[in-house]
Amino acid sequence: MAAILTLSLFILVLVLSLTLNFSILWALACGWALFFAYGLHKKIPPRKLFSLSLEGVSRIRTILFTFIYIGMLTAVWRMAGTVPYIALQAARFFTPLAFVLVTFLLCSVVSTLFGSAFASAATVGVICMSVGSAMRINPAYMGGAILSGVFVGDRCSPISTSALLVATLTDTDIYSNIKRMLKSSWMPFLITCSLYYFLGLGALDNAATPDLDASFVPHFVLGPVTILPAAAIIILAFFRVRARFAMAISVLIGVLICLFVQRESPGMIARTLIVGYRADDPALAAMLNGGGVVSMVRTAVIVLLSATYSGLFEGTGLLDGAKKIVAKWSKKTTPFGGVTAASVFTSLICFNQTLLVMLVHQLSHDSVKNESDLALYLEDSAILIAAMIPWSIASSVPLETVGAPTAAIGFAFYLFLVPAWNLAADWRKHRKRV
Repeated sequence: MAAILTLSLFILVLVLSLTLNFSILWALACGWALFFAYGLHKKIPPRKLFSLSLEGVSRIRTILFTFIYIGMLTAVWRMAGTVPYIALQAARFFTPLAFVLVTFLLCSVVSTLFGSAFASAATVGVICMSVGSAMRINPAYMGGAILSGVFVGDRCSPISTSALLVATLTDTDIYSNIKRMLKSSWMPFLITCSLYYFLGLGALDNAATPDLDASFVPHFVLGPVTILPAAAIIILAFFRVRARFAMAISVLIGVLICLFVQRESPGMIARTLIVGYRADDPALAAMLNGGGVVSMVRTAVIVLLSATYSGLFEGTGLLDGAKKIVAKWSKKTTPFGGVTAASVFTSLICFNQTLLVMLVHQLSHDSVKNESDLALYLEDSAILIAAMIPWSIASSVPLETVGAPTAAIGFAFYLFLVPAWNLAADWRKHRKRV
């Protein structure tokens, strides 16, 4: 009864936080206090509860350092002209009839390079939405394509914080996980491309493609050299170089380009790495401002607070009842079915992706014995399902960033197809074994 009451109060705090537009950080801090109080109710000494909280944090401490690299990388790619160059080259191939599809593909590429749905939405997503608006394309179509695309990389980029989190929780190799993710999503990806192509056929009315040269060329020296920071990430990932080292190399290359190609001062580069890229031109600022170590502080605190739950849940047995329900459902359906069901239920009460992944991992750990399988199941369910919930920051932040309506979630085909496709495939395998 105490466990149900504690979880109910936590859900109430989350709902109030959303309703009153309070920061999720306050809700997470209140959650920690509730779970700590539950531990005291279970007669667990305070010192032990603090120790359990720190155990959860210790499991993800490497990710906190990775956030620093991600913040610097997303800033320097803007200043070096990497993002403008990618957008400009893609714009040369834009055709009005295929623009919804091009938006999905471009967001997929950039999100794989950035490893962040939010950063991708704030850069290429904003650019695509602006172009789509000029073409008078339904903003729900554009928002759906952007939301789908930014989560392609958020799910399986070697520098994605969510992919790194899953690999850390399951103690698996991120590159092996990515290889399996590519196998489980190539068909949903192709189906998504087909749907966006046909959706785009009826979306336009005698529109012309805007010229992006006027937006970028006056402010950057653009050429093939500016794509080197992104190329470095791809090449080093291919050789399975550690993500943090790959990001450090990319940042270093970006800094050199800023110095010798863009002719930026060392002081301005250092400032940009810390506080992010800031353009003086309002139009350029709307498309490119962002990044920097400071931009990752809030995310790092969210992950830090959420991580304390992991040790408390395990040490107090708060989720034991829910684990049994997930285990029963896994036996009735399939292990992936159990993880998916846990993801759907948990996503309704969790407003951030990090907490969702940690809770689903806790709930499903006993049902899926193979850690590599569990890593794949989390990536194919929890990571994407979080972005289907209108009140989750996983969907609300990207959509608000690009100015798309909530209805765009209904056109984010990739988010739906990956879990559905793999659930069907897993069920077929289960039927054959039976």
